[in-house]
Amino acid sequence: MRPSGRSSNQLRKIRFELNVNIHAEGSCLVSFGETKVLCTASIEDRVPPFLRNTGRGWVTAEYGMLPRSTGSRINREAARGKQSGRTHEIQRLIGRSLRAVTDLTAFGERQLTIDCDVIQADGGTRTASISGAYLALYLAFLKLLEDGTIKNMPLFSEVAAVSCGIYKNESILDLDYAEDSNADTDANFIITGEGEIVEIQATAETNPFSKGEFNQLLTLAEQGVSKIIEKQRQTLTSGNLHNAKSI
Repeated sequence: MRPSGRSSNQLRKIRFELNVNIHAEGSCLVSFGETKVLCTASIEDRVPPFLRNTGRGWVTAEYGMLPRSTGSRINREAARGKQSGRTHEIQRLIGRSLRAVTDLTAFGERQLTIDCDVIQADGGTRTASISGAYLALYLAFLKLLEDGTIKNMPLFSEVAAVSCGIYKNESILDLDYAEDSNADTDANFIITGEGEIVEIQATAETNPFSKGEFNQLLTLAEQGVSKIIEKQRQTLTSGNLHNAKSI
């Protein structure tokens, strides 16, 4: 039995709330259960030096956790003077995931930065960040389209992510913190709207896992991401982008 009482293939309640920041070109407050992340997209008319005069744009991401996003206060990384290796890893993962579904030649020499700020952490902050970041990025590109700055939507697919793991000898979907901190195997899957894999991170915390067990996790992830992406689509086609949608 999972601590939450969910079945092995059951997602937490997932909620997307769009346009929650009046300043950002795109924004989404995403909740995976009690994990809550604010994702904002900012547009700049410049690119990194290695892309100057190429006609290509860039999508990148930053990630951070607020001091009371966890059970006890954590110091701001800015106060410590440097980012942790974990932070670097996660924000690079978010950036790679978004670029995997973006035509970087379709919006000129501009940089879109997605900031993912964890308000409350209860497992799966990176997967929630990716799923919400996609929506924030979509809204920023939509603004460029509506302004007439670009002619076509640079995003050619959706992208979302979910965690899976082996907890008490059972393969389960969408781990919360109680499960994640005690899982024998922990994995994160990033998958597109076409079912193509962007990245998989899988680690045996105790005993190694078999190919069969990995395939069980992949099947759960495909089912879970399919539901998340369907909700992304419903949110964006609801006719009112200010409405929150949940499953």
